[in-house]
Amino acid sequence: MPTSTAMHKSRIYRFLNPLLLWRLRHVSERVYVVWLAALVGLLAGLAAVALKTAVHWQQARLAAAVTEPNRVFALSIYPIIGITLTVLVTKYLLNGNLGRGIGPIIYNTARENALVPRSKLYSQLVTAFLTVSFGGSAGTEAPISVTGAAIGSNAARVLRAGRRRRRLLTGCGAAAGVAAIFNAPIAGVLFAVEAILLELPAQYFIPLLISSATATVVSKALYAGQPFALITNSWVLNTVPFYLLLGLLSALLSVYMIRTYHWFDHFVERWPGLRWQKVVLGGATLGLLIFLFPPLYGEGYNIVEKLLAGRAQEITDGSLFSVYGDDNVWLLLLLVFFTMMMKVVATSVTVGAGGNGGMFGSSLVAGALAGFLFARLINLTGLVAIPEVHFVVLGMAGVLAGVVHAPLTAIFLIAEITGGYALFVPLMFVTSFSYLITKHFEPYSVYTRKLTLKGVDVYANRDRDLLSRLDPHRLLDTEFVPLPPSATLGELVDIFRHATRNVFPVVSKSGELRGIITLDMVRDTLFDGAHYTTTKVSELMRPALAIVGPEDSVEHTLDLLERTGTQALPVCTAEGQYLGFIMKSAILARYRRELIEEGQV
Repeated sequence: MPTSTAMHKSRIYRFLNPLLLWRLRHVSERVYVVWLAALVGLLAGLAAVALKTAVHWQQARLAAAVTEPNRVFALSIYPIIGITLTVLVTKYLLNGNLGRGIGPIIYNTARENALVPRSKLYSQLVTAFLTVSFGGSAGTEAPISVTGAAIGSNAARVLRAGRRRRRLLTGCGAAAGVAAIFNAPIAGVLFAVEAILLELPAQYFIPLLISSATATVVSKALYAGQPFALITNSWVLNTVPFYLLLGLLSALLSVYMIRTYHWFDHFVERWPGLRWQKVVLGGATLGLLIFLFPPLYGEGYNIVEKLLAGRAQEITDGSLFSVYGDDNVWLLLLLVFFTMMMKVVATSVTVGAGGNGGMFGSSLVAGALAGFLFARLINLTGLVAIPEVHFVVLGMAGVLAGVVHAPLTAIFLIAEITGGYALFVPLMFVTSFSYLITKHFEPYSVYTRKLTLKGVDVYANRDRDLLSRLDPHRLLDTEFVPLPPSATLGELVDIFRHATRNVFPVVSKSGELRGIITLDMVRDTLFDGAHYTTTKVSELMRPALAIVGPEDSVEHTLDLLERTGTQALPVCTAEGQYLGFIMKSAILARYRRELIEEGQV
C-alpha cells in the first residue's frame, strides 16, 4: 500500500509533468536554467529576510522586557533559554539530526551529488532563530546559506534535474543566502565558489549571478539589510606597511580561531548525543562570558557599527567596566582585546552546547575588533596617525579570509557591505597576507578541517572528483560464467564456445572465489583432446592478481587495474564470497559519460 509521502510525491509530479513537457517544447535549456536560478534566488532571499527580521524583532522584544539595571543579568540568561529551546526542537522535532554549519553542505555537494536533506529547508531557520535571537554568540550567515543550498537542491530534485544542474542550483541557493543577508551579490557568488562548489565552471557564472542578484533585490525591497556603512574616498600610501602588519595579525587570529573552534568541537564530541550536561555547562559558560563581556551577546554587529561610527567608547556600556568611565582608553583596549579573543570561545560554546550558528559573522566581529585595536595602539604611539575606521573593515576582511579560506569573498563582501570600494588595494594586501599565512599553518578552513580529519578530501582534483562520483556497485558485472573447481577441460571448452567473456571465475559450492581462468592461460591445452576428461579446472586456474572489495573506491580499483595490467578484476566480500567483476572499459565508459555531463548545465 503506498505511503502518504509517496502519494504526495505522485500528486506533485502529476501537476508538474504537463509544465515540464511544455518547457521542453518551448523553453531552451539556457533560459530554463536562468529561470530556475532566479526562482532559487527569490526563495532564498525570502528565507533570509524572514530570519533576519524575526531575529531582530525578538531581540528588540527581549531588550524591552528588562530595565537597564537588570540588563546585564538578563543578557546572561537569555542565551541559556535559546540554547535549551534549540536542543528541544532538535531532539523532539528533528530526531537529533540538525547538521550544523557549512561543512555538511560541502560534503553533500562534493560527495553526495548535491543531495541536501529536505529537513534543512526549515531546520536551520528555526534553530538559528532560537539560538541567535536569544543572544547566542554566533552568526546567521551559515544557517541561511545552508537553507538556500537546501532550497536549490530540493527544487532541482522536484523538477527532476540531473546531478550537474542540482549541484549548480545548490550553489545558487548558498550564494543567494549570503547575498540577501548582506545585500552583496558579488560576494554571494564568490562565497558559493570558494566555500561550497570549490570551483567555477564558466557556464555556472551567469546562473549564480542571477540567483544572487534576485535575492539581493528581495532583501533590498523587504528589509534594510545593509548592516554597515562606511564613506571613504581614498587610502593613504604611507600606511601600506601597516596593512601588511594587519595581515599578519589577522592571520594569527585566524589560526587561533580555527584551532580553538575545532578544539571545542573535539571536546564536545566526547559527550555524544544531546545530553543535558552539555546544555547546562555550555549555557552557564556562555552566560558567564556575556556577563563579563556584554559585546559577546548575539551576532555582535552592533559593536562593529559603533566602531565604524567612531563611537568605540560605547563598547563598555552595560559592562562591569562602565563604572570606570568612558575616558579610560587602556581599559577600553583591554575589553576589546578580551572580547576579540573570547568571541570564538563564545561561538564554540554556543554551538557545542546545542545551539545553531556559524563562524562567518563571528569572524567579521573579531576582525573588526582586531583592526580597531591595532590602529588605536599605533595612534597611541604618536609616531603616525592612521584612519582607525579603515583598519576596522580591513581587519574584518583579513580574519574572514583566513578563517573561511575565501580571500575573494572577503574583499568583495567588505567592499559591498561598507561601500568601501576605494579600499580595494588595502583589502588585497590584508586578505592576501592573511590567507597565505593562515593556509601555511592551517591548510583547511574552519568548514573543511573536520571533513579532512575524517578522510574526506573536498579539494581533490577534478579527475579524482569525477571518479569519486562513480558508484562501484553500478559498475559490477555479473555476466561472467562461474566454473566449479571440479569441471573438466572438456566442459570448459564447451563453455568457451558459447561465452561472451574470455575470463572465468572458479567458484566453490559455498560461493568462494578459488581462482580465475582466461582464454590465454589455456589456449594450448584446448586442443589436447586426450585430456578433456582427465584434466580439471582446479589444475588450470591461477590466483587472481588482485581482488577488489565491494566498498573499495573506483579510484583504488583503477589503480589496481593499472598496476596488474589486467582488464578486469574480481570483486569479493571480506569473507571471500565472489560477487562479480569490474572491468576497466566499464569504468572508462562511465567516466566519459561523467565528463560529458560535466560540460552541460
